[in-house]
Amino acid sequence: MPYKLSATLSAHSSDVRAVASPTESIILSASRDSTAISWKRPSPTVPFTPSSILRAGSKFVNAVQYISPSPEAPQGYAVVGGQDTVVNIFALGPAQKEDPEYSLVGHTDNVCALNISQSGTIISGSWDKTAKVWKQFQLVYDLKGHQQAVWGVLAIDDEQFLTASADKTIKYWVQHKMMRTYEGHKDAVRGLALIPDIGFASCSNDSEIKVWTLQGDVVYTLSGHTSFVYSLSVLPNGGIVSGGEDRSVRVWRDGECVQMIVHPAISVWAVSTMPNGDIVSGCSDGIVRVFSESQDRWASATELKAFEDHIASQALSSQQVGDIKKTDLPGPDALLHPGKKPGEVKMIKNGDLVEAHQWDSATSNWQKIGDVVDAVGSGRKQLFNGKEYDYVFDVDVQEGAPPLKLPFNVSGKYLILSCCRHKLIFVFIAENPYVAAQRFLEQNDLSTNYVDEVVKFIEKNTSGVNLGASNEYVDPYTGASRYQAAATSAVLAPSTAYMDPFTGAARYSGTPVPTPPVPRVSPSAPKIIPYAKFVSFKQANVSAMQAKLYQFDEALRNEISTATLAMYPEEFETIEEAFTYLSQVTSTTSEPSLPPLGGSHADAIIQILERWPASQRFPIMDLSRLVAAYCADASAVPGGRERFLASLFKASDWTEVRSHGKAMSKAQETNILLLFRTVANCFQEGSPVDQGQWVAQQVFEALSHTPYALLTKVQRVALATILFNFSCAYLTTSVTGDVVNQHTGLVLQLLRSNTDDAEVTYRTLVALGNMVYAGNKRGISLDSAQSAELQTVMSALPTFPDDRIRNVVGEIKALL
Repeated sequence: MPYKLSATLSAHSSDVRAVASPTESIILSASRDSTAISWKRPSPTVPFTPSSILRAGSKFVNAVQYISPSPEAPQGYAVVGGQDTVVNIFALGPAQKEDPEYSLVGHTDNVCALNISQSGTIISGSWDKTAKVWKQFQLVYDLKGHQQAVWGVLAIDDEQFLTASADKTIKYWVQHKMMRTYEGHKDAVRGLALIPDIGFASCSNDSEIKVWTLQGDVVYTLSGHTSFVYSLSVLPNGGIVSGGEDRSVRVWRDGECVQMIVHPAISVWAVSTMPNGDIVSGCSDGIVRVFSESQDRWASATELKAFEDHIASQALSSQQVGDIKKTDLPGPDALLHPGKKPGEVKMIKNGDLVEAHQWDSATSNWQKIGDVVDAVGSGRKQLFNGKEYDYVFDVDVQEGAPPLKLPFNVSGKYLILSCCRHKLIFVFIAENPYVAAQRFLEQNDLSTNYVDEVVKFIEKNTSGVNLGASNEYVDPYTGASRYQAAATSAVLAPSTAYMDPFTGAARYSGTPVPTPPVPRVSPSAPKIIPYAKFVSFKQANVSAMQAKLYQFDEALRNEISTATLAMYPEEFETIEEAFTYLSQVTSTTSEPSLPPLGGSHADAIIQILERWPASQRFPIMDLSRLVAAYCADASAVPGGRERFLASLFKASDWTEVRSHGKAMSKAQETNILLLFRTVANCFQEGSPVDQGQWVAQQVFEALSHTPYALLTKVQRVALATILFNFSCAYLTTSVTGDVVNQHTGLVLQLLRSNTDDAEVTYRTLVALGNMVYAGNKRGISLDSAQSAELQTVMSALPTFPDDRIRNVVGEIKALL
């Protein structure tokens, strides 16, 4: 009998990323909605219902497994892992649980894979490129050897393990020793399953499944999936079940695909098998489904018809079924002929529509799987920095220099737009090209003034795809942009969140911050204040910056009306020296051969800023950012810092923006961002914050009454960084009470104004904590009025999910 729908389990509000089905009466599911759910049924004739909802935090849960019952846990344990980098173990029981019985701390990045041996040994895999083995809830083996994220793990027994990685390899371990590496897949390896009496199976982004002996021989390869294969499981009869990005679950027997079960979802993230041979799937639509070969466990005829209609109503990209030419397609009569193999897809022309039908060998019928829409994308996805994209463009920014890589996703999700005459109409939502452009510019330290140009490039080179407007970010697990994570971040103190390598904020996921080994069960947290490590904005593409500045200079020189604004010969020579020095100091392969930049270089920057049009100032503003970061003494002459900062505020039109309260132009937006980052770089170790009036007059006075509502996210983060960096300097250098009061006023203003950005609030709070701490050390305590005002502002802060904000507030209140 063919597999047909048996049950539909709906409770998750986002993608179901993992499923486990250890018995016929228990299903475990893990989701991006930050929960894992234990589903139970007392008998096969009673529907599954949620028994326990497990939530250890607010981040994605990506993996789940089951440990058999014990005296301590009569219903067994659920083992879950996710973005919080912790493996949490919950004793199953009724209702909701937020406190795990055990928390296994050791990974430094997202836990994306779990497996359990028959005796309860846990193996976990992570983006941190390691797998870890835990016995009795203690770490026993740390498996290091992969070059990229570990996406699949398998415990053969308590001492033998397999790991699969984005580096395209599989490794065999005995205890902590790596004994063998299996090579054969052409792309990232995503899943593993034990095959009794043979060895194991693996699945990959190369769309293939391979069956191996433990000695390293490939017994056979299963080909049929048309996109990434994410998950594998083995049936009691030895058959293999797989799920992937082509919307399908496939059943394989004796090396052949005997059935393809299409799902009404973009991705089948996970599959599992029950002891009775039923199949469980978890999908991007947030639904867990059970399929059965046993007719007495099939859903009702009404439910089966609704499921088939849902599939048939889906809109398919021709990318999923191959290139087509409408005029060459047959009509409905082609469906009178049987298919040649299970899962074969045939397209027919039915009036003005192109329909896709799949051959179901189990029922000897063609099943409609959707209406085909215009093709999108370039075919198979590509990997870039370990993530998956539809396109990875080469962008030339300078002649003779290697091109920069611009990754972009057009594949998204189909959303129901409306329903008319019982037909669902879908709208395709893709990655926002402006988000992709902004990400590209920031990661390569290019000016945001290029954003429109990059967007036009994307639209031109994606075959005119109608790109949806969204603010979605790249998923760090697959590289796809269609799912959005909670915006969490960290940079100032140990945390499990992610950092944007350009701004230190969490707008884009990146390198994780190592987490101290503090068990979740402990209520204590490491002290944050005082925190004395400055945050700097030093990332740079010096050659691109130099090329753009020279391009603007040439344009001014060649226009009669602006020729007098171009750089003078001595200015050109001085700026050339600056770029040469900065190229050397930012290089990881060479030491600077030139002396550090000095006053003449700062003067040249000031003079150019005073002359050039606002729309062409950003390369010289960006140069100022690097000069402030790497050459603090360039403006060290008496009055030099005051003059340098005054020119930057003037060049960015700060006074106009602050006083008029109108939306910023593109040039103003870019220049003010660079202004804030430059000022933040002016505060570093050894900065003479106690000398001259540059802090009080050029910085704090200018920033008073900041129009916070007009600022972009990255501008707000940079503004908070200014306040934070000054507080680091104040830890070692005393300033007058007037300057401290100015700083405190700016902190209060920012805390009152910010309502939705945890990173801004966190940096500002740590700045406040540093100031209070340093003042107490010097015997300069706040008066009762100031202390009461700070208490009031902190009590009125918005509720953020980050524990670090609650922790730092507690520390500050203890200091007041």
